[in-house]
Amino acid sequence: MSIITIVGAGMMGSAMSIPARDNGHTVRIVGTHLDREIITHARARSEHLTMKRTLPDGVAYYQIEDLETALAGADAVICGVSSFGVDWFLDAVIPHIPGGVPVLSVTKGLFDHADGTLSAFPDYYTEKTGGRLSFSAIGGPCTSYELAERRHSAVVFCGHDPAVLRKLKAMFATDYYHVSLSADVLGVECAVAMKNAYALGVTLAVGAAEKEKGVGCPPVYNPQAALFGQSVREMAAILRYVGAGADNIVYGAGDLYVTVFGGRTRKLGTLLGRGMPFAEAMEELSGVTLESVVIAGRLVGAVSKAIKAGKLSKKEFPLLMHVGSLLRGEAAGGIPFERFTTAQFS
Repeated sequence: MSIITIVGAGMMGSAMSIPARDNGHTVRIVGTHLDREIITHARARSEHLTMKRTLPDGVAYYQIEDLETALAGADAVICGVSSFGVDWFLDAVIPHIPGGVPVLSVTKGLFDHADGTLSAFPDYYTEKTGGRLSFSAIGGPCTSYELAERRHSAVVFCGHDPAVLRKLKAMFATDYYHVSLSADVLGVECAVAMKNAYALGVTLAVGAAEKEKGVGCPPVYNPQAALFGQSVREMAAILRYVGAGADNIVYGAGDLYVTVFGGRTRKLGTLLGRGMPFAEAMEELSGVTLESVVIAGRLVGAVSKAIKAGKLSKKEFPLLMHVGSLLRGEAAGGIPFERFTTAQFS
């Protein structure tokens, strides 16, 4: 059996301890400087403080000061930080990881560059470390809550080394945690990061219905379906733009599906759909970490730059441009459903 060290005691990183322990591996969870209460609580009760789920027996918990002890002898490391912690992980953790130990990241996000191109976190880590370590990442529709309850989940591990990916799959795959493999790192990471921006778009319909019928009104599905379909169309166009394999839309659409049903992104999209200005909505959600806002901003920025450079057409992205206008606090008006219509003739 292997030793797996998870750095970052957030919900998804911690939930990965469950398939790992079910496969008989030794698991160590290291909290960041922001996770002290989570680690203290887990030590006392074997429960995750924010996920409200029991963690497996036999998991060892460490504060960040004991990082090197927790990394000793590790066969794999999971990067369990949010996108806000990418540079912290690079500076504070990666230098302590022994060479040859693979790193598997649960972090979803993208970097946008001045020329309108996008890059993925695993490639960023590889560039910054000169290829000293092998970096892979997890994509696909999987919430920490349901993974903790051992619900069937289909994910993809992406990376540039097939042997490493097969090794990681052998560590984590179970009869409920189903793992595909892909060498298309940018394609997978782009697909699963985009869902944050488009989940804001889909859940605008929830808020629009509440504005009309009142908060707590029966759900409406046609408008959400229209926005979901447009989201998939636009995500597919962005995947083509970055040169990604077409199959990656499966991971993006699946991840979008689970995201629109709950969580922080849904709350923000609902408030914006009610007509609440972005600044006011963020104030109401004060204290809630909203990676979706960062990712949406970067995606809007990259697509806008590509449009300006003539690489993409603005007509292809009416929903993303609408989300961008909302995030900028502009008076965008209602959801532009008519812009989603197409005319196709053979």
